[in-house]
Amino acid sequence: MTTEYLPPVYEVPLDKVEALRRDMADLFTVTYTALDQPQPGYVKFHGRFLQDPAICFDDLRRRFEQNDFTPMIREGEDGRLALIALPHVFNPPASRWIINLLLFLATIASTLWVGASYELGMKLAWQEMWRGWPFSLSLLLILGAHELGHYFAARYHKVPVTLPYFIPLPGSFSLIGTLGAFIQLKAPVKNKRALLDVGAAGPLAGMVFAIPILLLGLATSPVQALPLGGYLAEGNSLLYMAAKLLVFGRILPSGGEDVLLNQVAWAGWVGLLVTGLNLIPVGQLDGGHVAYVLFGKRARQFYWPVLIALAGLVLITGATMWMLWIVMLFFLGRVYAEPLDDVTPLDGRRRAIAIFTLILFLLVFMPVPFRFVN
Repeated sequence: MTTEYLPPVYEVPLDKVEALRRDMADLFTVTYTALDQPQPGYVKFHGRFLQDPAICFDDLRRRFEQNDFTPMIREGEDGRLALIALPHVFNPPASRWIINLLLFLATIASTLWVGASYELGMKLAWQEMWRGWPFSLSLLLILGAHELGHYFAARYHKVPVTLPYFIPLPGSFSLIGTLGAFIQLKAPVKNKRALLDVGAAGPLAGMVFAIPILLLGLATSPVQALPLGGYLAEGNSLLYMAAKLLVFGRILPSGGEDVLLNQVAWAGWVGLLVTGLNLIPVGQLDGGHVAYVLFGKRARQFYWPVLIALAGLVLITGATMWMLWIVMLFFLGRVYAEPLDDVTPLDGRRRAIAIFTLILFLLVFMPVPFRFVN
C-alpha cells in the first residue's frame, strides 16, 4: 500500500487565519499564532483543545476546509499540542478504473500460465492455460482479500483511495505470476487508529483466506521422496512448518521426504510469503504502518537494522532475493504515512491488534524464501 499526496505551498491569507480562530473557538483555545510554521504557507496555532481530538476532529476538519485548510495535530518539543493549518484541501480526482481492470485481467493470465506450467511444464502451458485455474483462483482470492481489506478500511474512514492495482509478471520471469498488488491512499488518514485499521486490515483479511487455502492444499498434496537431482525447495516459516505438522503429523522435510505441493498449496504458500513481505516494519509497507502507530517517530529507528538484517541473510544464506528488497527499501523505506492527528493514541483493542499483527510477521516471515538443492 502506498500514499500519493503532495500539497502546494502559497502565502498565508490572513483573513482566513482570523476566520479559523473564530470558527474553532469552541473546540480549541488559541494562545498565540505562528505564521509560516512549520514551513512556508502553514499556520501553527498554540493552545489547548476543549474537546477530545479523537471526537471533534471531523468537525474541526470541516471548519478548516471551509477556509481552504486541512488541520494537523502535532506534539511540540515542550510536550504541548499544536494545531497546524495545512494550506490544502484534499479532493483528489476519481481514479481511472479501466487501468485496474486491465492489470487484473493480465494478472489472471500470468497466474493461469504459472499454474498450468506447474502441472504441464512451460512448453505446454500456453496451450492449456486453463489448467492453471486452481493456482490462479486461490492466489487471487488471497491477494484480492488483502487489498480489499485495505480498500474497505480506507473507505470506512473516508480516506480517498484507488482500487487495487494488480501487478502481473508473465512468462519464465516468475514462479508466482505476479508481483502482488497495491492500492494508493490519495490523502492522509485521520489518526493512528485509522492508520492501524487501514494498514492491518490487508494482511489480516488476506490470512483469513491464505490459511484455509494452504491447509486444503496440503491435505490434498502427496508426501514423497525428495528428488535425487537438483530441485527448488520452498522456504519455511514458523506458520508454514506448523501447518505441515498439523496436516501430516510430522515436521517436513524429514527422513528424505517432503510434501509435493499442488497448485492450491503453492498458492497458499505464496500467500504467506506475500504477507511476510508486506509486514516488514519499515516505510509505507503494511508493517511500517503498524510500527508507526505503536512506536510513533521511533519506528524510524527500525530502518537500518532491517536493511542490515536483510543484508546478513544474503551473506549467510545466499538468498539473493533480498538484494532487490534492500534496494527498494533504501529508496522507499524511509517515508512513513503520518496521520493528520498524530497525537490521539490507540485504544486498547487496536493496540492488541497492532501487537498481534507484528507477531504475525514473525510467524510468516521466511528468511530463505527459495533455495536450490543439488
